[in-house]
Amino acid sequence: MSTRSPITNALTIDVEDYFQVSAFAAHIDRADWDTTECRVERNVHRLLDMLAGKGTKATFFTLGWVAERYPALVRRIVADGHELASHGYGHERVSDLSESAFSHDIRKAKTILEDIGGVEVMGYRAPSFSIGAGNLWALDSLEAAGYRYSSSIYPVQHDHYGMPDAPRFVHQIRQGLMEIPPTTLRLFNRNLPSSGGGYFRLLPYPLSRWMIQQVNERDEQAAVFYCHPWEIDADQPRVKGVGFKTRFRHYVNIGRTEQRLESLLDDFRWGRMDQVFLPPRLRGVDA
Repeated sequence: MSTRSPITNALTIDVEDYFQVSAFAAHIDRADWDTTECRVERNVHRLLDMLAGKGTKATFFTLGWVAERYPALVRRIVADGHELASHGYGHERVSDLSESAFSHDIRKAKTILEDIGGVEVMGYRAPSFSIGAGNLWALDSLEAAGYRYSSSIYPVQHDHYGMPDAPRFVHQIRQGLMEIPPTTLRLFNRNLPSSGGGYFRLLPYPLSRWMIQQVNERDEQAAVFYCHPWEIDADQPRVKGVGFKTRFRHYVNIGRTEQRLESLLDDFRWGRMDQVFLPPRLRGVDA
């Protein structure tokens, strides 16, 4: 079944490895990252092959840490026509950083990505959507560092992130900075997460499809969908010692994600964040 709304939605991929997720921070020491088996390269290539087969472009929010170690992967992202964007350098939550440490992180990541990719990096997504009411100063730092947009404030109620009263759709949040939130569906007087991640793995695919349809048809807005390379990797090593909730959130239906993504690409129109949301003047394109 193909919905094929005329609206083009934004497909985004957060380029990080399984051992870098915030939920595993207490179980995997950052100092051990370089001696831990990396699987991000092969998984991103699988996603790139899938997108090439569908003729679809996306935005890759990439860690500077990953880019340093896999520069050829970054160059393929750019060569294949996708948008290269920043996920920061070392996947540290903004809420765990001082203003100076955050500024250093986002500037370092931007420089690394631009030097390797040879393109301007305009977009940023905070690890774990960790910009919210308590650290809106981060938006000033992003603007000062030369970013054109952020996709970091999730307008939902969640135990680890979220700003439920934030605007649901793209808006100018600073004079030189747009905020492009992950998609939510307004239902029963609350915002329901409708943009991918663990919810996409947990919910039946027809429900996820219906929610995006509602945003396209009822709200007449483009959706923002996100996923991670490790979400298509059913063979990734299992991290020991994690609690039930964390284990469930990370591994639920991980063997079904790739097929669901295939269906999603068939059922909707998809494109890059910058091309879907940014006016041509911000992209250096003549109107």
